Amino acid sequence: MVNIHLECYIYSIALMDKFRINKTSTSTFDETWQPVWGEEKEIRNHYNELFVEMEKPSNGRFMNLRFRVYNDGVGFRYEFPQQQFLPYFVVKAEHTQFAMTGDHKAWWIPGDYDTQEYDYTESKLSEIRGLLQGAVSSNASQTIFSPTGVQTSLQMKTADGIYLNIHEAALVDYSCMHLNLDDKSLIFESQLTPDAQGNMAHMQTPCHTPWRTIMVVDDARKVLASRLILNLNEPCKYSDTSWIKPVKYIGVWWEMIGGGKQWSYTNDLPSVKLGETDYTKVKPHGQHPANTENVKKYIDFAAKNGFSQVLVEGWNIGWEDWFGHSKDYVFDFQTPYPDFDIKYLNDYAHSKGVRLMMHHETSASVRNYERHLEAAYNLMNKYGYNSVKSGYVGNIIPRGEHHYGQWLNNHYLYCVTEAAKHHIMVNAHEATRPTGLCRTYPNLIGNESARGTEYESFAGNKAFHTTVLPFTRLQGGPMDYTPGILEGDMNKIDPNKHHHINSTLARQLALYVTMYSPLQMAADIPENYEKYADAFQFIKDVAIDWDESRYLEAEPGQYITVARKAKGTGNWFVGCTVGETAHLSNLKLDFLTPGKKYVATIYADGKDASYKANQQSYVITKRVVTNKSVLKLKAGAGGGYAISIFEK
Repeated sequence: MVNIHLECYIYSIALMDKFRINKTSTSTFDETWQPVWGEEKEIRNHYNELFVEMEKPSNGRFMNLRFRVYNDGVGFRYEFPQQQFLPYFVVKAEHTQFAMTGDHKAWWIPGDYDTQEYDYTESKLSEIRGLLQGAVSSNASQTIFSPTGVQTSLQMKTADGIYLNIHEAALVDYSCMHLNLDDKSLIFESQLTPDAQGNMAHMQTPCHTPWRTIMVVDDARKVLASRLILNLNEPCKYSDTSWIKPVKYIGVWWEMIGGGKQWSYTNDLPSVKLGETDYTKVKPHGQHPANTENVKKYIDFAAKNGFSQVLVEGWNIGWEDWFGHSKDYVFDFQTPYPDFDIKYLNDYAHSKGVRLMMHHETSASVRNYERHLEAAYNLMNKYGYNSVKSGYVGNIIPRGEHHYGQWLNNHYLYCVTEAAKHHIMVNAHEATRPTGLCRTYPNLIGNESARGTEYESFAGNKAFHTTVLPFTRLQGGPMDYTPGILEGDMNKIDPNKHHHINSTLARQLALYVTMYSPLQMAADIPENYEKYADAFQFIKDVAIDWDESRYLEAEPGQYITVARKAKGTGNWFVGCTVGETAHLSNLKLDFLTPGKKYVATIYADGKDASYKANQQSYVITKRVVTNKSVLKLKAGAGGGYAISIFEK
């Protein structure tokens, strides 16, 4: 059951109740559309719609409700037509309620206005209160709002095997929705992200809220196959999308995240003033991998192995005091460190058929980023960059705003639309979790918005993490998860670390298939790919854009097995990721074309491999297969397997 109320105030008069229905109408819509990139070549958008027009007689104000019902769920939103007595209003609260029919199993992270980077917890709804405090880990910016608050997309499973998912779609000019649970009645209520004044949204009619979405299916695979969120977004806004291309990239990144090297250039400066600090007069600390000679090595490696781009973090001045000072004028996104020759490196990369990927860490100083945005994008155009990884680490400036409030959501979209004018693709980290806007603005090629591989360097994600994310975070759009860490012993890259990532090597390969994204990073350092060259071959081979996807096995928290057909080819790739318990697959290859033979290369966990022991144990085998073949494959705990299937 869903109760829907929007508490808005205009001149202190609430829009909560005492509406009358003036008119209802129904319609049916059915189309097939082609995404610019995606998990399949074509997507069907088929729904029945109910439109309810309402009036509040006491003050002559109007509000409408629009429902769209699909085979796998429903979306609804509040709409406000232009009207004389409601030109502007402030949303104080939205009281949309989702009443659960039982104490369902849920996979959740704590509700927070500033971060989504938490490990998932699997529990009954009634157990959230007792577990939430322990589920809150430290982060650069965080604001917990309730002992029973959780984030969307929320995945649940009923006792009788029904899978429920609550999220939102098309989050534009509004604040991000969380869910607050009344654990006595088992009713969730929407909790919007406030602004610095405590308001949830400032609205001007005509306007509408994002869609509130509820998925209801009887098979976990149908959750992964659902395109409900994408379909509730508007069609692509760009007439020309030829410049938007999926990207497989490497980067000067794991040396820093995993290896303890620095984004900064010197230890001599306790603070930096842009335009005043002279970096030519300081002593380099020698731990700055974003330097010309080192980046050249990455460019050479990318060119040799077929990667189209190289991300370089730490190229620009300002990293000496970038974090924790609430610093407004923190980066200029223009000036390289003395050891980074921006022109030479871009010329060198282009001569090798490779591009550099820009990095814009804002330190959450949003005002500063906007003041420099046009110049930053112009610099990218000047040197031939066509993609940027942006970041929003820390507390937001303007001070008091939150990462997921209306003002910030408008900022994120502003960056994407301004980037499109420069034919630039955007991969935004620490931004609002995706709600399908990549359909409308396909240069939004990726987001982070969850715990990614970087947390493996901080002592690890839970072993089942990658079996949950496709049911939750990825419902709204692709993630820049940065997989491909083949050397899982962190001590071998940083002597000060003494843990192993919570994954087998084979699963790191599988993630290129199970964690869908048109933006795929090979995150390890080149030396480790050379060390495991036979396994690295799968990363080189795997596609990043697809004609078809088949979800072969799925159970949240336990396992996901996906087969995808590479765009414009007859080749398939299969990936399986497994949680805390080993899993045996009887994998039918009936998705292959009848009558054709294929060569399957199988990258599997070794006999005793698990995330706890023998993580680097893997076995590679080849065999000829057809659509009648059945593969029996075992994935260890925290493990998986990957398969490339090429037409013979």
